[in-house]
Amino acid sequence: MPIDNQPRSYSGSGKRQPGKNDLYEFGGRTQPSDTDLEEAVLGALMLEKDAYTGVCDILKPECFYEPRNRKIYEAIQHLGASQRPIDMLTVTEQLRADGNLDDVGGPAFVSALTMRIASGANVEYHARIVAQKYLARELISFAAEIEKKAFDQSNDVDDLLQEAEGRLFEISQRNVKKDVTQIDPVIGQAIEQIQSAANRATGLSGLESGFHELDKLTSGWQNSDLIIIAARPAMGKTAFVLSMAKNMAVNYNTPVAIFSLEMSNLQLVNRLISNVCELESEKIKSGQLQPVEWDQLMARIKELYGAHLFIDDTPSLSIFELRTKARRLVREHNVRIMIIDYLQLMNASGMKFGSREQEVSMISRSLKQLAKELNIPIIALSQLNRSVENRGDSKEGKRPQLSDLRESGAIEQDADIVCFIHRPEYYLRSDTDASGNDIRGLAEFIVAKHRSGRVDDVKMRFRAKYARFENWDEEPAVGIGSVSSRISTTDFSSDPAMGNMDGGADFLMSAGTSDVPF
Repeated sequence: MPIDNQPRSYSGSGKRQPGKNDLYEFGGRTQPSDTDLEEAVLGALMLEKDAYTGVCDILKPECFYEPRNRKIYEAIQHLGASQRPIDMLTVTEQLRADGNLDDVGGPAFVSALTMRIASGANVEYHARIVAQKYLARELISFAAEIEKKAFDQSNDVDDLLQEAEGRLFEISQRNVKKDVTQIDPVIGQAIEQIQSAANRATGLSGLESGFHELDKLTSGWQNSDLIIIAARPAMGKTAFVLSMAKNMAVNYNTPVAIFSLEMSNLQLVNRLISNVCELESEKIKSGQLQPVEWDQLMARIKELYGAHLFIDDTPSLSIFELRTKARRLVREHNVRIMIIDYLQLMNASGMKFGSREQEVSMISRSLKQLAKELNIPIIALSQLNRSVENRGDSKEGKRPQLSDLRESGAIEQDADIVCFIHRPEYYLRSDTDASGNDIRGLAEFIVAKHRSGRVDDVKMRFRAKYARFENWDEEPAVGIGSVSSRISTTDFSSDPAMGNMDGGADFLMSAGTSDVPF
């Protein structure tokens, strides 16, 4: 029986029955398709014993342009999933069981498919062409829909942009496949990483955070890792990442990007100034500084100038906007690590979800994919649910657990490292714990999940009035008195970055705005 390659749909009556997705022409032009290749693929799948295993991750039923070919592949897919033989007879029987045999042209058409080709040697190559044609049709349909909505002036353009970005991202994620890699080049990369770590004085293979015990535990933040840092409000999540960002950008010259969804860039910079200059945040906000404090501000704020620290304070940032901005930051500024404050304030606009939990799951999964794509660590802050507050009043009772992660278990699943910040003195309202140990300023950094290493607790010191985290074994800085003698001999009038010291208040006002290079 000759095979007619003209696109058509079959029913029991032999009349064409187009479905809602059965669009054969578009603007007077036939959509990209190749029914000859579709039939060649189907014939090969019924001739070659193991051909289906080579194409099952390439092709889906909707990849087939011709409806009858789509139904035949559905039957083949069903047989493959059931681990049953795939040949002309079994496919015919499956079509009959599905009630689709007459729709595809009967047993004669199925038999003719196997006679069309001599072997299935090139089935994977042909299957990829069929998949590419389907992707082209998806893009055409997507572009047409966006064009139609763009002409409708009742639609909000910003909403349409979000929807377009979301749909395009969804299409790309459904269709992107990565080939397997033979192990030899990966071994070479691993050896290079080991040698690089051995050549460093610290012995770390990742990025240093400036918190020595934490760096020993993690070997530094590793490329492609998604790190979740979670805590209840008032535990100091933002203070921790700001302290770490300052360490990395200033002390180690590592370019850092911070996406702040909760605080403005001015608020964030003011907290950073308090952190670096060791001035209370209330005084920074009010400007009520003593002369020696003005001197301290001017002396220490120099550390922040020229720091490779980039802040984006877009509220309600979508995962699609983040991808665009992140790629640009890595390309143009060589950013090595990104921090998101915080995950639950992000959205996946342009995509529809049955619940907020599903949306958060998609966001956490996308963050992990982005970390792998850019080959950098991504740190995302996260809220914990209120179950922590409802547990016992003991120190151990208030310690966070993995089950406390808010809104989605997928966060725990997607993350390579999950950490918690816990400050016992906040809950115990005392300077000592039940054993009499001094817990003033104690912050426990709890590594509860570590995909490539051990879990443990790291002690840190939290200095609340400066919103600053420090290594536990370091002596706290003395403060104003420790720098007063050095400041008194500094000539700020000759420093172009500082300007005239007589205008100290004016300088502080400008330092929190566009004049600060963050």
